[in-house]
Amino acid sequence: MTRTRKALLASLVLVPLVASGFALQARPTRGGAQLLDQVLTFVALRYVDTLDAQQLYEKAARGLVEELKDPYTELFTPKQLEEFSRNTNGRYAGIGMEIVKVGDFVTVNKVFPNSPAEQGGVLEGDKIAIIDTVNARGFNTQQVQNKLLGPIGTPVTVQFLRIGVQQPVKLSFKRAEIHVPAVAYSMMLDDKTGYVPLTRFSEQTTEDIANSVMKLQQQGAKGIIIDLRGNPGGILEEAFAMSNLFLPRGKELLSVRGRGEFQKYVSQQDPLAPTIPLTVLVDGGSASASEIVAGALQDYDRALVLGTTSFGKGLVQSVYNLDGGYALKITTGKWYTPSGRSIQKERKLNADGQFVEVMPDSLETDSVRKARPVFKSAAGRTVYGGGAITPDLIVQSDTLSTPEQTLRRALLPHFGKYQAHVVAVAEQQKGKVKTDFAVNPAWREEVYRRLQADTVKIDKAVWDAGATDVDRFIEERVAKIAFGDTLVRRRSLKDDNQLRRALELMRKANGQKDLFSIAASEPVAKPGAARRN
Repeated sequence: MTRTRKALLASLVLVPLVASGFALQARPTRGGAQLLDQVLTFVALRYVDTLDAQQLYEKAARGLVEELKDPYTELFTPKQLEEFSRNTNGRYAGIGMEIVKVGDFVTVNKVFPNSPAEQGGVLEGDKIAIIDTVNARGFNTQQVQNKLLGPIGTPVTVQFLRIGVQQPVKLSFKRAEIHVPAVAYSMMLDDKTGYVPLTRFSEQTTEDIANSVMKLQQQGAKGIIIDLRGNPGGILEEAFAMSNLFLPRGKELLSVRGRGEFQKYVSQQDPLAPTIPLTVLVDGGSASASEIVAGALQDYDRALVLGTTSFGKGLVQSVYNLDGGYALKITTGKWYTPSGRSIQKERKLNADGQFVEVMPDSLETDSVRKARPVFKSAAGRTVYGGGAITPDLIVQSDTLSTPEQTLRRALLPHFGKYQAHVVAVAEQQKGKVKTDFAVNPAWREEVYRRLQADTVKIDKAVWDAGATDVDRFIEERVAKIAFGDTLVRRRSLKDDNQLRRALELMRKANGQKDLFSIAASEPVAKPGAARRN
C-alpha cells in the first residue's frame, strides 16, 4: 500500500475514533484496523474492476457509519455539509420559497415574507419549469435548490407554470440573504392570552421569541401559549437561551451524559419573563431542542405542557470536520432533563429498514402513562420518564371523519393540482371578502370543476361527502391570501382541539400555580375522542 493510501486510511479510522474518545491501544482494536487495511488493499489492487481510490475510501467510511444502525449519525459530503449548515442556521442566499416535488415538477409550497419571491409575485402552487435556460422538469427539490441558490445580488430567471395561465410566467430575481423566521407571527387569542408558534430553532429563535413575548405583553397578555407542535428542533444553544427567557439564572437546563463524560448546561442570564403563566403545546413532531425546552420548563413548574407525547429524540450529535471538506455528524451522548429524565425514546430497526418505537405511546392512556418511570418536578409534581416528554395534560388532536379521510385518499395522488386550484379560487376572493367571511359553496364547486377539467376524476358523491374538509382548506387559503397568517390561526381555532383547550385553561387561571391545579382536575382524554363528525 502506498504512503498516500496509508495516510488516507489512518484519517478514515482515527478521526471518528479519536473524536469519540476512543484510543487505538487494545490488541483487538489494532487487529480490527489491520483487517480493514488489508481488505481495502486487496479490493484496491486485485478487484476485477478498477475502482476510484477516493470513492473506495468514501464507501468504506459510509459502510462503517451505516453499521452503527444510528439514524442520526451521518457522513456528509461537502455539498451535504453546506445544505446541513444552511438548514440548521436558517439563512441562505436565494429567492425565498419553500418547495416540494409534485409529479414531474418541483412546486412552490410557501413563499417567505419580504423575499424576492414575494416581491416578484410568485404564488403557492406555481410549478418551476425553467431556471435560467435549464429545463427543470423531472428535477428533484435538491437539484432545483442548487440552481436557485447563489451569491447575494446575482440574478436568476425562473419560468413558472401557473394554473389558469396558458403561457409560462417568466420572473427575474436578484438573490438575497433569506432569513427564515423562527416565529412567522404572534398574536393575541383573546384580551389576556398571547400565542407564539415556533417553527424551528435557528440562529434568531431566542430573539424572535423575546420580541414576540414583549410585544404581546405590551398588548395586554397575562399569559402566553408557546406552540412547539411539529417543531423538529435545531441549534442546541438556542434551546438553552430560549429556556433562560423564562427561568432564573443558575438553573440547570440540561445535562449530557456520554462515554465517560458528564456535562451540565446552566442558565446564564436573568430571565426576560420570569412569572408570566405559560402553556407549551407539544406533539409527536416535537423533537430535539423542542423537547429540551419543554422538559426544562416542565421540570421547574414554569409551564404547563399540553398535547400528546413528543418524539423522543434525546441523542447528542457532534459535527467533526474531516479532510476534503467532508464532515462526520456522530452521536456522542444522551440528553437528560433537570429532573434526570432521559429524552431519548427507545427505537429499533424493523424489517423495512425503518426505526420504530419499541413501546409506541402516541395515544397514551392514563394507565400507560402511569407505567412509565416517575420523577418529581421542583415543586413535587409528578412528571414521567421513559423517553420523550409526556405532557401534564394529554389532549388529542382533532381527527378526520371517515368521509373526509376517503376524500383525502382520493386526492392524495393529485394534491399538487388540488392545492393549485384552491389557491387560484382563493386568489379571486382577495379584496372581496371581510375577515368574518363564510366559505361559499360555489367556491368548492369551482374547485371541483377545475379538477375535472384538469383530468382529476373524483367521484362527486365522495367529493360532496368530504365537503367540510374541502371548505376548511379553502377557508385557510382565502384567509391567508386576503389577510395573512394571524387570521388563519384565529379562524382555525375551532378545529384545533389542543390549542382550544389550552386557551380555555389559560382563561380560567390566575397564575402558573393555578393553571397546574385547574389542569390536574381535567380528565385524561381517551384516544380518538377528538374526532370530527
